[in-house]
Amino acid sequence: MKSIDLMYQTMLAELGQRSLDAAWTADFPPIGRFTPATIKGKRYWYFDIPDGHGGTTRRYVGPAEDPDIAQRVADHKREKDDLRARRRMVNSLTREGGMITPDAMSGDIVEALAEGGLFRLRGVLIGTVAFQCYSGLLGVRLPMAAILTGDADIAQDYAISREVEDSLPPILDLLQGVDPSFRPVPHRSGGAASSAFQNADGYRVEFLTSNRGSDDYIDQPAKMPALGGASADPLRFLDFLIREPVRTMLLHRSGVPVVVPDPSRYAIHKLIVASRRHTDGQGPAKREKDVRQAALLFEALQQTRRTSDLALAYNEAWERGAAWQEGIRAGAAMLSVEEAVQFSKGLLEGAQRNREEIELPFGE
Repeated sequence: MKSIDLMYQTMLAELGQRSLDAAWTADFPPIGRFTPATIKGKRYWYFDIPDGHGGTTRRYVGPAEDPDIAQRVADHKREKDDLRARRRMVNSLTREGGMITPDAMSGDIVEALAEGGLFRLRGVLIGTVAFQCYSGLLGVRLPMAAILTGDADIAQDYAISREVEDSLPPILDLLQGVDPSFRPVPHRSGGAASSAFQNADGYRVEFLTSNRGSDDYIDQPAKMPALGGASADPLRFLDFLIREPVRTMLLHRSGVPVVVPDPSRYAIHKLIVASRRHTDGQGPAKREKDVRQAALLFEALQQTRRTSDLALAYNEAWERGAAWQEGIRAGAAMLSVEEAVQFSKGLLEGAQRNREEIELPFGE
C-alpha cells in the first residue's frame, strides 16, 4: 500500500483548517453571540442570532468540554474564506497527491447536508462515502474498487438528536436542492415516517441510529428531532461505530469538513456487518465489499503504526459479549489467508503496545 507524500498530507491538514474556519463563520457570524446552557447536568454551547424581527434564533454548537469549540468561542471572529485557494488545494490533493474524491452526487449531497448543519448537530457520515475519507486521514492510497458507491449513509445517536434542541432544515428540501427527483422511500414497517430518500437514478440517502434496546425496535423507525423531519432506522452495533468519531475532509469542490467513524472502529464494525448480510439480493456483493474495506484498513493501520488503536477498538467490541464475538469470528473467517495473517499481526502488535491481553478471532 503506497503512502501519500507528506507534502500532500500537510496540505490536507491546512485545507481542513481553512474549510472548518469557513464553515464556522457561515454558521456563527459576528452579529450573533455564544450562550452556555446546562441540560441534564451537562454544559453545552448555543449560538443566538438575530432573526430580523426583534427576536433571536438559537443554534446548537456542541459540548462545552470540546477544546476546539471552547477555543473558537473564545476567539469568535469572522474568518476570511478563500474559496478559490481551497478549490486549488483539493485539485492538487486528488490529481497529484493520490487522495480520493467522491462521485459528484455523493459530494453534492454531503456538502448540502453539511451546510444545513448536519455535522454541527453531531451527525456522522458512515458507509463507503466515509471510507473514501480514510485515504487522506491515514495518508495511504486506497484502490478505487473498494470505494465505489450509489448511496450515502448518515448516522446520529438517538439521545443526541433529542437533546440538542436544534434541527436541520427539512431534509427533503436539502436533497431536492441537489436533485429535484429525490423522494421519500416508504418505510418497510408501513408507517408514514421515512428514513431513506431516493432519486430517479436510484441514488439512496439513508439515516440510521443506534438501537436503544432489544431487536423489537429494528423494524420501527425512530423519530429524530434534529434530522429535519427524517426518521432513522435503529441498527445493532451502530453505537460502537459512531462512538468517538473524528473530523476530516471530503475532497469535493473546495473541501467539505465532515465527521466520520474512527477508522479502527470502522474496520471492526465492517467485519461484524459482513457476518450479518443476507445471502440473497445484493447481500453477497455488499458482504464482499465490507470484508475488502476492513482488510484494507487493517493493512493501512499497521502501515501507519496505528495498531494500538486497532487493538483497543477490537478489545472493546470483543468484551461486549457473545453476539459481538460471534460476529467478529464470522467476519474474520471471510478474510483471505494473507488478510487474516495481517489482521492477527496488527492485533498482537497493538495489544503488546497497549500492554493488554487479546484473544484472536480465529480457531486453532
